[in-house]
Amino acid sequence: MLHPSYTDLMKVVNKDVEEGETKVVNSRYSIVMATSRRARQLISGDLPLVDTKEGEKPLSVAIDEMNQGKLKILAENAEEE
Repeated sequence: MLHPSYTDLMKVVNKDVEEGETKVVNSRYSIVMATSRRARQLISGDLPLVDTKEGEKPLSVAIDEMNQGKLKILAENAEEE
C-alpha cells in the first residue's frame, strides 16, 4: 500500500484552494503524472528537495517531496516558472 495514500496527497496539493475554487488536483492520475515527472528529473540529476535515505528510489523521494509540500502542480495551461 502506498503511504501516504493518494487521498492524503490530493489533500496536501489542494490545501491552499479556497472553497468554491477549482481544485488543483481532481484525480489520482494527476498525482501519478506529477510524481513520475519529478522522479525522472531526479534520475536526470536534479537534487532532492527533502532529506533522503541511502538507496531510496526516485519515485519514493518524489512522493515524499509532494507530501511535504515541496512540489507544486501546475495546470497544463499555466506557464512554468
